[in-house]
Amino acid sequence: QVQLVESGGGLVQAGGSLRLSCAASGRTFSSYAMAWFRQAPGKAREFVAAISGSGRLTSHADSVLGRFTISRDNAKKTVYQQMDSLKPEPTDVYYCVADRDKHNLPIGSNDYLYWGPGTQVTVSS
Repeated sequence: QVQLVESGGGLVQAGGSLRLSCAASGRTFSSYAMAWFRQAPGKAREFVAAISGSGRLTSHADSVLGRFTISRDNAKKTVYQQMDSLKPEPTDVYYCVADRDKHNLPIGSNDYLYWGPGTQVTVSS
């Protein structure tokens, strides 16, 4: 069982940066692949980035490649998402998710069992 709690969301101007954090419970954090998804009002959840249990493998959606960076600190049981050069968008809810590391990095929302409650990010123009 893994419990996830996101933090770091808020309001930022276009071009600015935010760093999201996700604190996890459980004793085997390094056994879990972690990912971030986001959801805009009225839209489906969208894959943003994923990272393997060891942290050696990462994957980013094309829409955020070069602007967002996922990382993790297994000693702190925390995963991060550094978001730079943010583009103006309506409020998105960013979700931290986890599932057993199967040595791949799935991008489907159905591939992750554990979800945090989400944190809102609003980028103003």
